[in-house]
Amino acid sequence: VQLQASGGGLVQAGGSLSLSCTTSGRIFSRYVMGWFRQAPGKEREFVAAISWSGLTPSYADSVKGRFTIGRDNAKNTLFLQMNSLKPEDTAIYSCAASPWGTISTTPRSYDYWGQGTQVTVSS
Repeated sequence: VQLQASGGGLVQAGGSLSLSCTTSGRIFSRYVMGWFRQAPGKEREFVAAISWSGLTPSYADSVKGRFTIGRDNAKNTLFLQMNSLKPEDTAIYSCAASPWGTISTTPRSYDYWGQGTQVTVSS
């Protein structure tokens, strides 16, 4: 099982970036999918997650109203649209898959992880 995240980059504060995560088909449509981030010297933190149906998204308070998570089960792809970016959003962003059926904000609930993609927001 592999997850591949992409779409990171350097953007000015107030700008936007769109992240994508492609996965192997046998897990994607049945798993809760999430995005986490880790800044230098900090612990990994929850960003957003979405149910297998795509109908139930969940967001960290710090990104609510600015980030939008989505998924396309037909294309085995998870998305994260990030708007109004702030310097404090700078981190390595990773996608993850959870088999447990309910959305969790805890990294240990996610069994599969992709490599991260760097997001840097300049002030």
